Amino acid sequence: MKQAFDSHLTGRRGFLRSAAAGTLAAGLWADPELEGAVKNVNTNSKPSELKITDLRVATITRAPMLCPIIRIDTNQGIYGLGEVRDGASPTYALFLKSRILGENPCNVDKIFRKIKQFGYHGRQGGGVCGIEMALWDLAGKAYGVPVYQMLGGKFRDKIRCYADTTESHDPKIYGQRLKARHEQGFTWLKMDLGIDLLEGVPGTVTHPAGVSIGQGGNVQHMFTGIELTPKGIQMMADYVAQVREQVGYDVPLSADHFGHIGVNSCIRLGKALEKYNLAWLEDMVPWQYSDLLKEIADAVDIPILTGEDIYLKEGFIELARKHAVDIVHPDLATSGGIYETKKIGDACQEYGVPMAMHFAGSPVCCMANVHCAAATENFLVLENHSVDVPWWNDLVNGVEKPIVNKGFITVPEKPGLGIELNEEVVKQHLLEPGKYFLPTPEWDKERAHDRLWS
Repeated sequence: MKQAFDSHLTGRRGFLRSAAAGTLAAGLWADPELEGAVKNVNTNSKPSELKITDLRVATITRAPMLCPIIRIDTNQGIYGLGEVRDGASPTYALFLKSRILGENPCNVDKIFRKIKQFGYHGRQGGGVCGIEMALWDLAGKAYGVPVYQMLGGKFRDKIRCYADTTESHDPKIYGQRLKARHEQGFTWLKMDLGIDLLEGVPGTVTHPAGVSIGQGGNVQHMFTGIELTPKGIQMMADYVAQVREQVGYDVPLSADHFGHIGVNSCIRLGKALEKYNLAWLEDMVPWQYSDLLKEIADAVDIPILTGEDIYLKEGFIELARKHAVDIVHPDLATSGGIYETKKIGDACQEYGVPMAMHFAGSPVCCMANVHCAAATENFLVLENHSVDVPWWNDLVNGVEKPIVNKGFITVPEKPGLGIELNEEVVKQHLLEPGKYFLPTPEWDKERAHDRLWS
């Protein structure tokens, strides 16, 4: 009797489960949001079977910088876009092609650890970083999710930007240009404040005979012998005062490009600028001299910032640990790419140090920065050098236009970086006409014994 009862109950439960499943399935497929999500899945891709088959380059010029775009192709027809840092050689990426061929691009961290030994500070990090960007773009496309989601999700939907602004030796004109940026919607401004303002003005700069202000740019700051006089410091402070009169004190105003002056001049200038409440003083001395940066930071009541030339997280962590800077400033196309830059932000956050981001490339690298900034909690603001380039937005499709809209970039929700190249426009702005992602078999077999340990 019990067996018959159990059988009846089991059958009834099975029927109810089947009916409920059918009803649930019907309800789910009737949900337009879920239906749309399913449509986003790339059914042409099997992530576990993806293999890298090629790496190609198309170099854009005057964007306003030189921007080598790379494309990593796969055996399944999907590809990823990345960018070697502005002004760098695409050879930095091509040299690594033989080391990534046949790899599954979804193993982003594994491949990065394999090739990161070939990057370095400054533009030399550009090849590793460009490949890393393209790998994330590929992985996102393969799994049908935006890059920020693979980094753990986002803290913000829009990314605050500041824009490069054409200089003028007339502070009233420069102030008007910066005010116009504010009126465009930019909620953070940055000015260049170099000792070139003092060139030809007697009694403002001391320097050894035979060393001009401009020549000092090829020598590290501490070794030029160039120092500011009280008159020169006062002139530079007056310049900032007139700019502040134009833009007001409500908006953050950062400063950069002081010139290769000594540490003591940096401190005296910084003290003279304190009353203008600047958001940061950038790259006062080379980043490698963390003790000297700390000496400046301890003496000046304005945030000190550096980092656009640092490769990998360790240099940033050292600066943050010592509190040698108040803000770190990685350029994602040098610092190690998307994931490494998020690691930089997260590590510096533990020391109470926020992260601004340096950027001067095409929309490809821009979107890599946007995804990283969205996923990093202590992010402040992202640079953009291209808001005055009329065709810059047209280089890509798939994102909100203009890309920088009233000082902010909307985080894309499409898979990967969320963009596709506009082939017609890119071809119009190539450094070498006709060289648009041509095959690169000459780099297929570049080999060496790469192991760093025995």
